[in-house]
Amino acid sequence: MAKLRKVSTAAKAAATAIAMAVTRNVTVNASTSERLKEALHALSLTATPSQQAALLEYLSQLLRWNKTYNLTAIRDPEQALVHHIFDSLSLVPSISSVVNAHPHHAPMIVDVGSGGGLPGVILAIMLPGVRVICIDAVEKKIMFIRQMAGVLALQNLTALHARIETLEPLQSMIVTSRAFASLEDFARLAGAHVCEGGYLLAMKGHPPNEEIEALQTLTTWSTQVVQPLIVPELDSQRCLVWMQRKGTQ
Repeated sequence: MAKLRKVSTAAKAAATAIAMAVTRNVTVNASTSERLKEALHALSLTATPSQQAALLEYLSQLLRWNKTYNLTAIRDPEQALVHHIFDSLSLVPSISSVVNAHPHHAPMIVDVGSGGGLPGVILAIMLPGVRVICIDAVEKKIMFIRQMAGVLALQNLTALHARIETLEPLQSMIVTSRAFASLEDFARLAGAHVCEGGYLLAMKGHPPNEEIEALQTLTTWSTQVVQPLIVPELDSQRCLVWMQRKGTQ
């Protein structure tokens, strides 16, 4: 009975959160909720009702804040769901596998040039046991991420207003970026924040062959693999470039 009561309470809380989001922004509706569930299933991801509600609330808040603060160029709710939420979710399976393969490391992800919290906020929602640090040089974007950390009760999410190259090394297992810079610049600016044996992960469209050649010629980093990403409802090509320091076993 106690277990049933807990499940019922969680479901009610999730329903209440979704209802509040719908009240504030009509873009989060039953259709959006069903599409999210289908996307999670397509990515073989399991999300609790509370996590699903948090993803929808984040989308609602992003669109609402964007009217004033210009957090993203995408203003259409349908496009934002796919290009922001589903796209960021496509990272979760791969990152989960890395975290699970290194149980002795304190799990931490650094999201460089996070903008409005993509993919950082999504990762914080889906990986509650992992510390996520979002970094951006634009103060209004960091204000939004901090607001989301409070609204969504994400105790594992931190937002820093800074340029990545000015910070002391963070010793993170994973440092990721989404449309932040070329691979060479990403490695030069953010590589110092990767712990020994850790990874730089860059989300890209088509495989960036010229950037990969420059990275391996001009830096101490090399590409380990270019992983195709399948983003639900997105026809465009997406990939994830995995990088490690040269000589890493």
